[in-house]
Amino acid sequence: MAVPVAFFALFFAWPVVSIVERGLRVDGRWQFGRFGETLSRPEILDVLWFTLWQALASTGLTLLVALPGAYVFARFEFRGKGLLRAVVTVPFVMPTVMVGTAFLALVGRGGLLDELWGVRLDTTVWAILIAHVFFNYAVVVRTVGGLWAQLDPRQEEAARVLGASRLRAWRTVTLPALAPSVAAAALMVFLFTASSFAVVQILGGSTYSTLETEIYRQTVVRFDLTTAAVLTLVQFAAVGAVLAVHARTVRRRETALRMVAPEQTTRRPRGVGQWALFAGVLLSIALLIVLPLGVLVERSFATSHGYGLDYYRALQTPDPSGTFLVPLLDTIGNSLRYAVVATLIALLVGGLAAAALTRRAGRLVRGFDALLMLPLGVSAVTVGFGFLITLDEPPFDLRASWILVPLAQALVGVPFVVRTMLPVLRAVDERLREAAAVLGASPWRAWREVDLPLVRRALLIAAGFAFAVSLGEFGATVFIARPDSPTLPVAVARLLGRPGELNYGQAMALSTILMVVCAVSLLLLERLRTERTSGEF
Repeated sequence: MAVPVAFFALFFAWPVVSIVERGLRVDGRWQFGRFGETLSRPEILDVLWFTLWQALASTGLTLLVALPGAYVFARFEFRGKGLLRAVVTVPFVMPTVMVGTAFLALVGRGGLLDELWGVRLDTTVWAILIAHVFFNYAVVVRTVGGLWAQLDPRQEEAARVLGASRLRAWRTVTLPALAPSVAAAALMVFLFTASSFAVVQILGGSTYSTLETEIYRQTVVRFDLTTAAVLTLVQFAAVGAVLAVHARTVRRRETALRMVAPEQTTRRPRGVGQWALFAGVLLSIALLIVLPLGVLVERSFATSHGYGLDYYRALQTPDPSGTFLVPLLDTIGNSLRYAVVATLIALLVGGLAAAALTRRAGRLVRGFDALLMLPLGVSAVTVGFGFLITLDEPPFDLRASWILVPLAQALVGVPFVVRTMLPVLRAVDERLREAAAVLGASPWRAWREVDLPLVRRALLIAAGFAFAVSLGEFGATVFIARPDSPTLPVAVARLLGRPGELNYGQAMALSTILMVVCAVSLLLLERLRTERTSGEF
């Protein structure tokens, strides 16, 4: 617990507390009366209500659409499975500003739907909900599907032999086993959608606003740190309450599971029903994920005089405006280096935290389980500003250091590592460890021989998640990335904020490159995971 506690205390709690203190403490006195004043304003109440109900709706819709996909990836074997898994994960690595832009090009004025059928969904809540499903589809598929693929199907088959129908066997055997993983995925989706920023700002316009967009507006536009601090604490308290309920309910339902190698649980679809399900999942992926990504690719080649590589060539030249001190193509290497370091930090911190949480160590450790998820629900704007304020004096003067960006990115990656590894670690039968100890194995060898073979698949899935979120992190990075080494998402956001066809086209080209880099990285990880997990059980 020592390393995770120190990491979160130094790089999360300290920056957030410092920002809140600056907003609520004036002339040495705390201004607690501003809570009632701020929360009684009608516009703030509207923001709170919209944040809550759109997050709940987005989470429910994502589970409804993505759970069949999780089943298909977990139980079916088909040609191109690794490539398709990488494709569905690409939206999650994209900067949220590009997710909003992709759907604006698809459903906004002059978009594909407007050109074909005269249908516009921008400035409506439906565009926001669909974009959230697009962004979070991979969270459910990889989190739930990772555990589902390792569940021994013979347990459900035994229930069928004893007379249970297919539905009852799934409801009484498989669903309870999947419950912790489904709850973990739902929790991550809820936190991401509750703190949605760029998607709501681009697709909602001035009609809709979440807590995240309001904190940004109060901090950056109006310079009202007091209101921003109040909203940050409200967000903090709400997320803490959700996490506490999640930790309490999920822990009651966790049981030891019989797990096998994924290769033993997958097969080709059989029967009309399974083929229909398979076709339906492929169709939903094509419409929900491939179509918006295709629009981005098409716009990256579409110039005023026809299709060409003009925007890609422009990425190699210095920026004439002086906004970027390096060619935009260099942002790709910067992003990859930062993401690799952030992934290693997240695996170290998150892996130690998950291992500690597996042991029964009282309420303090269980409470820390919930605290680990707070970075997903607390405003990235607050964290980014907090880094600038707190980490600028010895012995933690890191403002001029490159490590500041990976540290901020790792904060978002650690919760994914914990939530991906924890259900698998807790599902390992404790009697296996005890048997290894009785046979003379040390605690380290018992972990290496018993836990590691079972958790290695989850570890690689967690690494993929951490790498993806680090590669696409924008909220905090935009404040702390140095001008001579910007990340790709920061470059895309700045290009979209500048007028002109060339800037828009370069943003599309960078986004396309980001998609390709993500797909290739995830494909390599998929192959590595398959090679290392085959034959281990």
